[in-house]
Amino acid sequence: MSVYKRVVLIPDGFADDPIPAVNGKTPMEAASTPTLDSLAPRAAIGRSFNVPDGMTPGSDVATLSVLGYDPSESYTGRAPLEAAAQHLELGPNDWAFRCNLVCVEDGAMRDFSAGHISTEEATALLAEINADVAPRWAEIAPEIGGTVEFFPGVAYRNLMIFRPDADSDATAAPFDASTQTAPPHDYADRSILDVLPQGKGGAALRRLMALCAERLAASETNKRRIAAGKLPATQCWLWGQGTRPRLAPFAEKYGFGPGAMITAVDLLRGIARNLDWEILEVPGATGYVDTDFAAKGRAAAEALDRFDVVCVHVEAPDEAGHEGSVEKKVASLEAIDRLTLPPILEKLRTFENWRLLISPDHPTPVAIKTHSRGAVPWAIVGSDVAGDGFATYDETTGAASTRVFERGADLAELFLKGNLQ
Repeated sequence: MSVYKRVVLIPDGFADDPIPAVNGKTPMEAASTPTLDSLAPRAAIGRSFNVPDGMTPGSDVATLSVLGYDPSESYTGRAPLEAAAQHLELGPNDWAFRCNLVCVEDGAMRDFSAGHISTEEATALLAEINADVAPRWAEIAPEIGGTVEFFPGVAYRNLMIFRPDADSDATAAPFDASTQTAPPHDYADRSILDVLPQGKGGAALRRLMALCAERLAASETNKRRIAAGKLPATQCWLWGQGTRPRLAPFAEKYGFGPGAMITAVDLLRGIARNLDWEILEVPGATGYVDTDFAAKGRAAAEALDRFDVVCVHVEAPDEAGHEGSVEKKVASLEAIDRLTLPPILEKLRTFENWRLLISPDHPTPVAIKTHSRGAVPWAIVGSDVAGDGFATYDETTGAASTRVFERGADLAELFLKGNLQ
């Protein structure tokens, strides 16, 4: 029997709601997507709920579902997954926090990405924080002890890691389930006063953030951004905290591999590393709407010669949703259809046995500029897939299908092992 090849395409935040600006259609329905339209009649189409009740809707939780891992069993926090992407080893009592460089003005979240600050600028700013603020943690949080260190990632997406003192009591964790933080992208143009860290360790985190804000206000890097008409990074926003992940390697869980991940986002790199997948770097992949869509498609096609399963993650629709831009979201969907999908399909069809799953992780409706926990439409095509006969693949056909997964991880089970005849 020949090798089975599988591709998972995740257009992040792809799903949406009807929008008056595009005649009451969703961006998916409004976009010109001839490749997806040609696949639809031969595809199994349905919908899934990738965010379990009680969990925050985000790519960390939802992507685990799409890849076949129940977040309610395996999820420990977003930041620990991103730490893995940077080869940052977490001890059993360490805590990782996501650190967004954001722009807060007059007590409101002006921009959760600090005007899409560059990686070089973010690295320079965090170097200042590490030199001037992190060493003061002992005076900031004498009741906690330990140390903190900031690590640059990609653009505004960075990390902070807390490590306890070597002789600290492991049962006396400085943070726990009561520690509440908030994703900054959920509060665009809204007051931050009620969403600063709360619960166990929250006061120490607030004091740390305040000192970071003072250091950033004095930074020459920010002064240059302001002089150039750009938004400054005014705050290190801490959120997404957690401890070392609990994920079984993919090959151990599903019995085949190897696997590879194509993404420009540290979160997905971290998930891949925890699955023992290889991370394939693609020049021109930015994690934004200016990403090289074609390069991602070509890289996935080439990877199929070496890997049995390849995941292609495209962040652009999610970023457009956070910006509230229906135009950018439609454009990103059209680029995926025109540039990313064709080379993947062409390569897959050279194999006797193959499957392709297209599924957003979660909706990111442009009307609310943040993630929601609603259902997402998915489509599976392949050499052994009997199509459901729908004319299009979008939210409407997903809702009309009888193929519904209340537990998103069950969709992956179907895609990876199930009978789709």
